[in-house]
Amino acid sequence: MSKPTLVSGIQPTGKLHIGNYLGALKNFIQLQNDYECYYFIATYHSLTAGHDPKTKRDLIFNVALDYLAAGIDPSKVALFNQADAPECTELAWIFNCLTPIAELERMTQFKDKSAKNAKNINIGLLDYPVLQAADILIYRAEKVPVGEDQVQHVELTRNIARWFNNTYGQYFKQPEPILTKAKRIMSIIDPTKKMSKSYGDNHCIYLTDEPDVILNKIKKAPTGTGTEGTPTHGAANLLMLLEEFGATEEAAIFKKDIKNKTIKYSKLKTVLAKTISNYFADFRKKRKELEKNPDYIWNILKQGAEKARPIAERTMREVKEKIGIL
Repeated sequence: MSKPTLVSGIQPTGKLHIGNYLGALKNFIQLQNDYECYYFIATYHSLTAGHDPKTKRDLIFNVALDYLAAGIDPSKVALFNQADAPECTELAWIFNCLTPIAELERMTQFKDKSAKNAKNINIGLLDYPVLQAADILIYRAEKVPVGEDQVQHVELTRNIARWFNNTYGQYFKQPEPILTKAKRIMSIIDPTKKMSKSYGDNHCIYLTDEPDVILNKIKKAPTGTGTEGTPTHGAANLLMLLEEFGATEEAAIFKKDIKNKTIKYSKLKTVLAKTISNYFADFRKKRKELEKNPDYIWNILKQGAEKARPIAERTMREVKEKIGIL
């Protein structure tokens, strides 16, 4: 029996941090064994925030490098540049003609990004959930791994599939989300905010950070114990990261120390920094090795596109026949 199809993507906007890893990439690595996976580098989506053409190619390369170094296996998945399978943009236009604008205006992420980019609220920012739907449906995906903040977009994708089917006849399946198990990963410096490189490098721990850099960043994290012997947001954030990276026994000891008000936060920070450093030691080593052979990385992306594009082309041919323009 063939495996069910799964699709997901990530924008090439800079270095990946541990929030990206725990919230998406770690899950992608596990899912590649059970699904027919199409993982694309979302180059078209990344244009909505503006970009420097001189650096974009390097950003694409580095995302691919991070994926492969982390454990994405190109023999199991199609890893490719979205722009190398551009049929998704053609399908997005057809979906645009079925999608009420009110559906897009109510998207939570559109409201959030509009607030952050008040001077650049472009059509792409409004319309990218439709392109996202096209990315998913063009490969006939049955599953989509997402965080909680993206569930609304998967629901729109399901609606678009239904609207198309109701208008032109049954064709698209309605994909289901696979929620990531990781909790929302918060900033090291400000644990009330989601970890994001847009706040600055000190707010993130990047997968490529060396041990001394990781320790210096974690040292700056706010900590403290409440009057009831409970950790503050900052301390709770560090404990959660300790658990996420496998040091559950150490985390339990520190929680007990916090309750007894005997905690030494300097020790917690040192243990956490070492845990994260060790966790990504193999990643850093493999990444440095892969980086020496850029042709290999670009060839992987080319091969991924060669696997993905025939499916996208067939879907578009069948969709055009369905809607009567071919």
